[in-house]
Amino acid sequence: MNFHGYKRSDGRVGIRNHVLILPASVCASDTARMVANQVTGAVSFTNQLGCAQVPSDAQFTLDVLAGFAANPNVYGTIILALGCENCQRDIVAEAIGARTDKPLKSFVIRHEGGTIKTIEKAVRCARDMVIEASVLQREECSVTDLILGTECGGSDPTSGIAANPVIGKLSDTLVEKGSTSILCETPELMGAEHILAKRAKNREVHDRIYEIIARYEQHFINNGENVRYGNPTVGNKSGGITTLEEKSLGCIYKAGSATINAVYDYAKQIDPADKGLIIMDTPGNDPASIAGMIAGGMQICVFSTGHGTPLGSPIVPVIKITANRDTYQIMEDDIDFDASPVFFAEKTVEEVSGKLMSAVMDVCNGKLTKSEVLGFNETAVMRACNYV
Repeated sequence: MNFHGYKRSDGRVGIRNHVLILPASVCASDTARMVANQVTGAVSFTNQLGCAQVPSDAQFTLDVLAGFAANPNVYGTIILALGCENCQRDIVAEAIGARTDKPLKSFVIRHEGGTIKTIEKAVRCARDMVIEASVLQREECSVTDLILGTECGGSDPTSGIAANPVIGKLSDTLVEKGSTSILCETPELMGAEHILAKRAKNREVHDRIYEIIARYEQHFINNGENVRYGNPTVGNKSGGITTLEEKSLGCIYKAGSATINAVYDYAKQIDPADKGLIIMDTPGNDPASIAGMIAGGMQICVFSTGHGTPLGSPIVPVIKITANRDTYQIMEDDIDFDASPVFFAEKTVEEVSGKLMSAVMDVCNGKLTKSEVLGFNETAVMRACNYV
């Protein structure tokens, strides 16, 4: 099973061909937005961070910025910085260079003489880079180059009963064909960690599963909170999910039944040697979780939602799937795939998963998701500490 993608100079394969206008900090975010809005083919997002952060948080942000630029869906990147942030232009550029050799330019607002002069120069640069990107043609690529991210948000009982098992079967099928699939959302693995640990490739992976969950829970305890009381959310409870363990047992269905080959820290680049099913340590917060997987190299995300969500991404197509028929009808503008026939026992998980595979391949070959058409680009970054 192959798809047609864009082969990059660093050896990876993209399914989109974006030019990324990358804000190094919150103070450059509006300028980056203004540049991207003037150039068809350019994308950007609001970076709320990049400054006034302790070193551990600054590293999370830097890993996401570098990972976004290195993501195979990006042709090239233009960094915009203010000039005084923690994530300085040169620091961001160095981090990007450590991950990829794709085209990279940068502008510092203070050095260029302010916002308007920076926009003038960056827009011209972005137009030139988009023209360069347009020369690339899609080529036949192996499905083994594909990294699938799996996410769930606004969950209700239909998620664990039907939508997530459909995603899990999709994951298994892709893993069998040599692709990589990511299970994430560490707080939503709590209570199910023993089940996942039994599927670990070796003792190291087994111990890492317990480690990231214990580390995550301890973080909340250090701040006087208990994540087991703060999750499920109000929306989860209104939908019928009563405990974190119940939510987790539904969440892990997205991982199918394959062996877990590796566990990655947040936003770290995924090694091609770790093909198959892997786990990434991410928050339950959907934009932050998806950002971590994008930074890791994910090209496409399948997102199950019981109550529905319009969430998307500036870089990666997000396929929204629900098994709640009411949600699909009410939010048809936002939901890409209806898995409710499984919930109502009208079709099997295998049948519906086969259709989802076809939908995934269509998106890999260029079909736009509904969140892409609407222009959603929500982005957040995992945090460990308050602002300085």
